[in-house]
Amino acid sequence: MSRSNHYLWFICLVSALGGFFFGFDLIVISGTISLVKAQFGFLPWQEGFFVSSAVVGAIAGTAVAGKLSDRFGRKNNLFLAALVLFISAMGCTFASDANSLIFYRLIGGFGVGVATLVSPLYIAEISPANVRGRMVTLFQFAITVGIMISLFSNAAIKNWSDSLIASGNLEGSIGWLFGAEPWRGMFLAEGIPGVFFVLLCLLIPESPRWLISNGQEEKAKQIISRVSGKEWASKQIKEIKEVISEETGKFSDLFKGGYKTALTIAVALSIFSEMSGITVVFFYGPTILEKAGLSLGDSLGGFAIIGIVNVLFTIVALWLMDISGRKKLLLAGTVGVILAHTAIGILFLNNYDTGFALVFLMCAFVAFFAFSMGPIKFVIMNEIFPTKVRGRAVAIATITIWVCQAFLNQFFPMLREIIPVGAIFIFFALILVPQIFFVLKVMPETKGMSLEEIEQHWKTQSEEEEQSKLSSAKA
Repeated sequence: MSRSNHYLWFICLVSALGGFFFGFDLIVISGTISLVKAQFGFLPWQEGFFVSSAVVGAIAGTAVAGKLSDRFGRKNNLFLAALVLFISAMGCTFASDANSLIFYRLIGGFGVGVATLVSPLYIAEISPANVRGRMVTLFQFAITVGIMISLFSNAAIKNWSDSLIASGNLEGSIGWLFGAEPWRGMFLAEGIPGVFFVLLCLLIPESPRWLISNGQEEKAKQIISRVSGKEWASKQIKEIKEVISEETGKFSDLFKGGYKTALTIAVALSIFSEMSGITVVFFYGPTILEKAGLSLGDSLGGFAIIGIVNVLFTIVALWLMDISGRKKLLLAGTVGVILAHTAIGILFLNNYDTGFALVFLMCAFVAFFAFSMGPIKFVIMNEIFPTKVRGRAVAIATITIWVCQAFLNQFFPMLREIIPVGAIFIFFALILVPQIFFVLKVMPETKGMSLEEIEQHWKTQSEEEEQSKLSSAKA
């Protein structure tokens, strides 16, 4: 691997830590739900808000991150996200009551929202076209690693708590954080990598495309030279400048011509991805497994296995994203998810919901999701918009993710009380059927295209539509 490739991987891995905390911060909640619910006596709607509060914060973070990243740069917003996430982890650990706990969950959600928008956006802008899909998929890979580590951390801390309680050793800070109230230790585990994220954000450069759009061409040239090599730097800068010079930077452009199609694609992929029920499975997975007869400790252990599958099949996406392309992976994954959800629904509806069968089918669902819908929505939304409005455009698609998550996670505890869980999974399967036709008929293949080539594609489509309107008017 060349020195420039080493540098690119370092930059992208640091940025992808935003994905790590996305996975860890939102999934750490799965191990704390029953513990916090018992301690504070939550009703179903309060349980839903405890889970969805971070998502509400993420919506707010994403809403402001788009404009902030376009104005102040991608790097500064990554640092902001890292700092907020660390503060949230410490705040949740030492929360004195339910209200303060939920407040710090909201704060953490804000940081996750910023990171979710800026991390893949930054990676897409700094990566060469031939590896951009793979590099953006690192963000999804980091999410899966964060999920896996959080699940193992939750399981280990719960087992440690059981041991401390059995021995009666509940004195001091260790006994309090990891014995009597182990949910605090689960949140504390997030703070340790948070320190490294804050510090590493100081070592990465700004996005060269953002620098060029803000008149800092020399800095951009130095960064591109280190990432892609000097022989490509001048050519890339010329292409970027040509495309940016033709951009108006108007937010309204996103609702016209080809860019309107691009926005529709990004939003639709976000809706389909979240309405697949992935966050319900990860947030409420241990609770679902408990419903099938497993103890909390066993359900956390079984769910950790699901986390491993998530990581392994995201590696498949890393390998195939720039080989097979986006469309083939998404089609295969969508069909697989539909079949897995249908099988889960049938198990529940026929009372065959044994622990082993559920874990196996949830692993199948997560595997199909991990190499397709999970990473591809981030890859597509971060490569199909113009540079000057990319931050705000990605914000719309990312907010869509959080709104869908907030809706599902708020109402799932109430729905499972009145609707069979099996019926809910059948619904998840049915809602994904239209995505098959959407991918075949609407979504373009962007494998191997530079960001400037993709932008030119939409510009050409807009010009053709405008010409068609003029011809119709004359007729």
